[in-house]
Amino acid sequence: MTSTDSAQTPAKAPAKDPWDLPDVSGYVVGVLGGTGPQGKGLAYRLARAGQKVIIGSRAAERAQAAAGELGHGIEGADNAETARRSDIVIVAVPWEGHGDTLKALRDELAGKLVVDCVNPLGFDKKGAYALKPEEGSAAEQAAALLPDSRVAAAFHHLSAVLLQDPEIEQIDTDVMVLGEERADVEIVQALAGRIPGMRGVFAGRLRNAHQVESLVANLISVNRRYKAHAGLRVTDV
Repeated sequence: MTSTDSAQTPAKAPAKDPWDLPDVSGYVVGVLGGTGPQGKGLAYRLARAGQKVIIGSRAAERAQAAAGELGHGIEGADNAETARRSDIVIVAVPWEGHGDTLKALRDELAGKLVVDCVNPLGFDKKGAYALKPEEGSAAEQAAALLPDSRVAAAFHHLSAVLLQDPEIEQIDTDVMVLGEERADVEIVQALAGRIPGMRGVFAGRLRNAHQVESLVANLISVNRRYKAHAGLRVTDV
């Protein structure tokens, strides 16, 4: 290769810093299932961090009552209005109603970034155990039911008790974020990072969501044995 050839070779672009995340402060976040413990806790933490939040429920009145309790500018609406008015929609409904809820909102969720945090679990006298949906995971079920939405998965391993406790200033935990598009994953990572003490960590594509959802069964066992509200931290990243 001549010196002329070398000079014409384009320089390789530097690798993107995985912690260079977008500004998500202007997004409106809707929480479907926002009157349940997990949804209510996430809504509270995000709104407390300055995010505009709408919580959804099948009954608008119930959502509005919960929003009034939480404060921080949170609004309440029925699920359809919540989906329509939001840029990012967190799905925090009970597993038993997951499929039916998303089917009913397919049109309202079209074009939205949908973040599924549902954990398919069963319970018996031995404790919690993981269920495996036909599609592979709750997140993959969401992707199948919402072909016109961008689906990611996150916020599975958070304690609803800690999220809702106003005396706790920060939640020291990592949030596993899964998705198909890097830009969408980074938006969710950045959203998690709005909550003091939290960090969003990329954990693979949606085909890996089952084991992330299932790990909640293990955390429930940890919490029962140690009377704790355990979360996760990923080391060396």
